[in-house]
Amino acid sequence: MKNVSIKDIAQQAGVSTTTVSFVLNGKAKEKRISEELRNKILKIAQKLNYKPNQLARGLRTGSTNTVALVVEDISNIFFASLAKIIEDELDKFGYRLMYCSTENNEKKAVGIMEMLMHRQIDGYIITPTLGIKNLLEQLATDNASLVLIDRYFPDLPISYVAVDNYSGSYEAIEYMLKKGYSNIGIVSMGYEQVQMEGRVKGYIDALNDHKIPLQQNLIKKIPFGIPESRAIEEISEFISSQPAMVAIFFTTNYLGTYGLESLKNLGKIIPDDIAVISFDDSDLFRLHTPSITVVRQPFEEIGQKAVRILLDQLVDKSREPRQITLKPSMIIRQSVMQTIES
Repeated sequence: MKNVSIKDIAQQAGVSTTTVSFVLNGKAKEKRISEELRNKILKIAQKLNYKPNQLARGLRTGSTNTVALVVEDISNIFFASLAKIIEDELDKFGYRLMYCSTENNEKKAVGIMEMLMHRQIDGYIITPTLGIKNLLEQLATDNASLVLIDRYFPDLPISYVAVDNYSGSYEAIEYMLKKGYSNIGIVSMGYEQVQMEGRVKGYIDALNDHKIPLQQNLIKKIPFGIPESRAIEEISEFISSQPAMVAIFFTTNYLGTYGLESLKNLGKIIPDDIAVISFDDSDLFRLHTPSITVVRQPFEEIGQKAVRILLDQLVDKSREPRQITLKPSMIIRQSVMQTIES
């Protein structure tokens, strides 16, 4: 198959090869090329599956068409699914993806970021840890192409794509309350990040709005990074210590997975003994008997929008930050009784 060239794109767009080159090299605004024409050229390049000569382009422009994706844990189903969407979207425009996992370890996260910042990376898509905030500020000051996903820092003027964690959590708790459950526990992570704070606040506000007194003994926080066996043990101890707890909400899919094992070890039957909802979906929740009700994040839309924002930044670095919050959705399954006595 013949390689697509800039000349091919220029012929379809009805413009000169020089104009196409300016657009593909991120110089549209500098050369006063209209937004309409820029978008037309980019769409044609995508349609023709144009892939630039990376070596020649890198030598000429300093660009390598490489984007770094930094997430908490690439083995987690949410981040793995998100990474696949991002990789597929970037591939349409000839960009390669470099994966890194921080494991939410601040020292590791700083090391990864410092390594990337000393390499020729065109853009960054990052799930940030608290410890790299100053490095993100530095990237923003240096006008780097940068988009945060899943979580962000409210006081930093940096583009991000996230979900409304508060409303997703609120809806899950309200659903349980409307089914007649009142003693609802929550298992969350023991660190302060915006997405976890939103999920816990949604739990608290849903109880308050329905006139259910908040019970601190029904809130369990699991330290991030402890061994899986220890996390399961702590969740088991939490459930055993709260015999009046009739429902439980897990704020991440891996906590939900640990919770299912804990409930199994304790001989608890879902939903007869205890109802369960988890934030984030997984194949395990769909295939489990009974299947588990979840708050699903739209990872396809998160990935697609993050890539679009990044590509726009690569073309025009003077663009204002775009901050997008998407709505999660509940998937009703079998882990909450359809009707129970209040």
